[in-house]
Amino acid sequence: MPDIQKKNLKVAKDEKAVIDKVKEGLEAGKVVRDLQWGVKEIECLNKHAFMTAKPVVYLVNIGKNEYIKKANKWLPKIKTWIDANGGGPMLPFSAEFETEVVDEAQSTDREVRAKVATGMGASSMVNRIIGCGYKTLRLIHYFTAGADEVKCWTIRDGTRAPGAAGVIHTDFEKGFICAEVMKYTDLVEQGSE
Repeated sequence: MPDIQKKNLKVAKDEKAVIDKVKEGLEAGKVVRDLQWGVKEIECLNKHAFMTAKPVVYLVNIGKNEYIKKANKWLPKIKTWIDANGGGPMLPFSAEFETEVVDEAQSTDREVRAKVATGMGASSMVNRIIGCGYKTLRLIHYFTAGADEVKCWTIRDGTRAPGAAGVIHTDFEKGFICAEVMKYTDLVEQGSE
């Protein structure tokens, strides 16, 4: 048997083992994200994009008045269900409240919206929802800066510099040589590069 066929056969056997593990887990009532996986297995899982492999954030929409009072009789029961079914962060919010904040503020300025929300009796959850989404998906930002612009890029936490450069343009990843890196706090403290 030629080497290429042997390699393809091994890949197929490894993939079947991963699929069998997924099947066994699901039959046992466990979702894919709650099973233990090795690096090679994760590469195989990523090809299939199983829905239950994805991280979950539970957004619980409650009434405006309940949100302002921070009281809803269903939240403890929902949290108990979430914990019993794989867990994940739960964020109560009120779509009605958030809509009124946006309508009343008539501004994209974060501070203006925060003042309007506080005046209505509670804080907005939009920033917490976004932050929780980034944390759950393990996403981070990095910035590139030049004389004429500063740009923000989103990458997965742990991405190496060449991969981060590839987010800007695929050619940058292929021809990556080096990066000059600094902490924002150091830049502010020093006043310049």
